[in-house]
Amino acid sequence: MSEKTLQHRIDGPDDAPVLVLGAALGTTWHMWDRQIPELTRQWRVIRFDLPGHGGSPAHAAPSVAELADRLIATLDGLGVDRFGYAGCNIGGAIGTQLALTRPHRVTSLALVSSSPRYGTADAWRQRGVVIRTNGLDPIARTAPEHWFTPGFAGAQPAIVEWAVQMVRTTDPGCYIAACEALASYDVRSSLGRVGVPTLVVVGSEDQVTPTTDARTLVAGIPDASLALVPGTSHLAPVEQPAAVTELLIRHFTNAWHDKPGPGGQAAIGAAAPKPQIAPPPPPQAPPAAIESGLAQPEQDRDGTYEAGLKVRREVLGDAHVDRAQAAADDFTGDFQDFITRYAWGETWTRPGLDRRTRSIITLTALTARGHKEELALHTRAALRNGLTPSEIKEVLLHTAIYCGVPAANSAFAVAQQVIREETTPEG
Repeated sequence: MSEKTLQHRIDGPDDAPVLVLGAALGTTWHMWDRQIPELTRQWRVIRFDLPGHGGSPAHAAPSVAELADRLIATLDGLGVDRFGYAGCNIGGAIGTQLALTRPHRVTSLALVSSSPRYGTADAWRQRGVVIRTNGLDPIARTAPEHWFTPGFAGAQPAIVEWAVQMVRTTDPGCYIAACEALASYDVRSSLGRVGVPTLVVVGSEDQVTPTTDARTLVAGIPDASLALVPGTSHLAPVEQPAAVTELLIRHFTNAWHDKPGPGGQAAIGAAAPKPQIAPPPPPQAPPAAIESGLAQPEQDRDGTYEAGLKVRREVLGDAHVDRAQAAADDFTGDFQDFITRYAWGETWTRPGLDRRTRSIITLTALTARGHKEELALHTRAALRNGLTPSEIKEVLLHTAIYCGVPAANSAFAVAQQVIREETTPEG
């Protein structure tokens, strides 16, 4: 298996139409085990594991688009042209990505416990910091409370233990890469281009991708319907296997044409689309940012400001940048524009150094000059850029030799507090 394909499993008749199942972050293809007996009566079912999940090689993928590309390469290798697709959580994101970028390949879609934008970028990158410092055990131990209702978890201790072990044995680097992929995933403004019949399935008790997310998908996708599974949390195919199986069979059977697709291969055909529903408008900059000139300026013809704002958000976090924009006025707006363009748009975007190295240099310079507030900010940024607490410690120890013990002493106090705040697992 190459780095450009995904580990997969095939069940069902060779001559049946193809249905692809995508698993959730932290799970393996086994999360669909209870659906296989019924689905394989009508379909050739292909399941795949995310990189570093289950027994798959740990070739990390940095984006949902890359995961979609690897799935297409896998299907190409199997000779699969057109297919129906059902995905849960990040598996749903992959399906939506495919429907947007390969509309001729995906013939019908089911999005289970999915969203057009999963939480916030800051939360996903924060999760990466926690894993980099503590490993996956804290995430594994709290997975059942996010995936299952308390009643189900209490009645099914074997499944709870299965869930914990599944997360615990995932490759940390690949899990962090998946967090980064979800941090940058946002298709809210593109949902109107999903041109296949889509079923959106959500558990009534799901707090990870709540019903509001499901309704956003249904409102934005022209030919979409909503199915609410009562008394169910996030991992609906595991908690309510019979209900989810019935929903999938009904959806994909209705979309199934008897005629083979292009190239002679049987396919799950697309139903005629219903009248389009206008998708929700793309997110707008906060009013304060627009008033102060911090929205992308009209004169940003070379894209420097836009590129700088993107990197600034990725490194410092949306929350910090939003606060800076909201606080800007006629007096400080030009300075905010200046640092976004030149510090972030021209310096941090240069290809000569990676972000880890730039964080090391920045921590050293801020320690030397005694800029404690900026040091706290960039200690958080360094953790987001992949430095571990041990590596930050080594940077400050090295800085003590060349910049002075008093400066390093103050820096250690600042960094220690930030590291405690950023790397302590929730709960």
